Amino acid sequence: MDIKNKKRIAILGGGPSGLFVYKRLIESGTNDFEIDIFERKAELGSGMPYSSEGANDEHITNVSDNEVPNIVTPMSDWIHTAPAALLERFKIDPNKFNEYKVVPRLLFGQYLSAQFEILRKTASELGIITRTHFQSTVTDISYNLEDKTVTVEILNRDSEEFDFAIICTGHKWPIRHEGKIPGYYDAPYPPQKLVQKLNHAIAVKGSSLTAIDAIRTLARHNGSFEKGTDGNLSFQLLPESRAFKIMMHSRSGMLPAVRFHLEDSHLSNKSLLTQEEIENHRKNNNGFLSLDFIFEKDFKDIFRDRDPDFYQRIKDLSIEDFVAEMMELRENLDPFQLLKAEYVQAEKSIKRHESVYWKEMLAVLSFAMNHPAKYLSAEDMQRLQKVLMPLISIVIAFVPQKSCEELLALHQAGVLDLVPVGADSTVEPQNKGGILYNFTDSNNKSQSVYYKTFIDCVGQPHLSYNDFPFKSLLSQKAISPARLKFKSTQAGHDAFTKDQETIQKDAHGDYFMNVSGIAINDNFQIIDQYGAYNKNLYIMAVPYIGGLNPDYSGLDFCEAASLRIVEDILRD
Repeated sequence: MDIKNKKRIAILGGGPSGLFVYKRLIESGTNDFEIDIFERKAELGSGMPYSSEGANDEHITNVSDNEVPNIVTPMSDWIHTAPAALLERFKIDPNKFNEYKVVPRLLFGQYLSAQFEILRKTASELGIITRTHFQSTVTDISYNLEDKTVTVEILNRDSEEFDFAIICTGHKWPIRHEGKIPGYYDAPYPPQKLVQKLNHAIAVKGSSLTAIDAIRTLARHNGSFEKGTDGNLSFQLLPESRAFKIMMHSRSGMLPAVRFHLEDSHLSNKSLLTQEEIENHRKNNNGFLSLDFIFEKDFKDIFRDRDPDFYQRIKDLSIEDFVAEMMELRENLDPFQLLKAEYVQAEKSIKRHESVYWKEMLAVLSFAMNHPAKYLSAEDMQRLQKVLMPLISIVIAFVPQKSCEELLALHQAGVLDLVPVGADSTVEPQNKGGILYNFTDSNNKSQSVYYKTFIDCVGQPHLSYNDFPFKSLLSQKAISPARLKFKSTQAGHDAFTKDQETIQKDAHGDYFMNVSGIAINDNFQIIDQYGAYNKNLYIMAVPYIGGLNPDYSGLDFCEAASLRIVEDILRD
């Protein structure tokens, strides 16, 4: 094909999302396109989580090699070719590499970079032109309606035009108070900033994997872990950090669940609803996807043959009843006691290669309903956010064993505690430094506690339509806020009278609930303010599509979304 007629495709961001898009293009069986990759850093593949922006040496993945979607070569093969200095740094013997064990995140980042390099060589052999632009920050994107092209603006460079662009800019941690308020951190990333000795109590907001990252870094620089002759880990504070203590503040008052053996390591299941079944259901339900229908078909029914006893236990339970039953144990047990019990259960699961099946299926359900969630009614999205997602986010966090051992050792040493704070808690920055944590305690008493150091660890925030970074698309009305329609006019009206910021009423008298981020269609194309999708612009940047994709499950999400995007581009 004449080079002038080749499609010009821009991949904006060279992290894991960009890697999977690139892989799909290279393996598509055609070479009638050129690819430009714009990456803010000097390395492809690692993105934020697997580079020094998101990890230190102590941080580990919560997935093992056997759970990673296929890229080019499995990690168990690549490890034999990894640089000797890298293997030495992480004390890894390639001949003893275990594909069922988690690995250091920075090591995994190097693996992803190596995969990108293999794909770039393959592209060259296939005659596919790839231009890689390192240290290139995308500052703006605009769309030319007349010639159907996308203009990409890069900091300190000329802008360029493309036929297609895929936004893969990855994680974004807005800075609101950090740098202005001493001791206030909007996120624990990059973690190098937490490498400091602190001789006072520290407030950590959240109890997610993000919080565990911060805790592991802080602990290492204020004390040391030692393994006893009994195999148990203990923690000893440094003399200069005698007053060091970490107080995790959690809305749920719970710790996330421990990683166990997955029977299906890629969270797929042959019994799940097909796209056709979902479409037929929507046709008979005014275009809506019912959350109860998904829960019935993609969760409950799977246990009929697989675990009849569990099926009998849950078959008549509503989503609300099921969550209440599963949460009851977590609510009644001390969180660290439960962590210890789950650690023992997970250890058996991994040793015996036996799944904790209901937890695995909850992860499958979460992944299965992520993509069609844009068809839920506003009422069902409220139920998903308030009822089901809190359980899912705890159960499928998959905290690695090593992290559990350290949390338990810190708690045993009196250095780590968890404070339940409820949904009405507030964090009040203090001008001279630190914060006041205002909350109602478990005895229903109002508390206002001062902390000199505060770290917000609630994880990747879902960013709003107004936070969207590429302002030309906003001014062109080429994007629109994500929203969901109420199925019941009465329910919409009742919600509207209480909250006119989140709930809107249109000219036809229909009610809608705004959710975070921007509107997209099934192929991850942006939707403009007139309801039309854009044939040339796709988005996989999770902070801006979280409202309609409530569970973007890491690499599994990258694999699934990239397939839809590339198939659509090549169909054009």
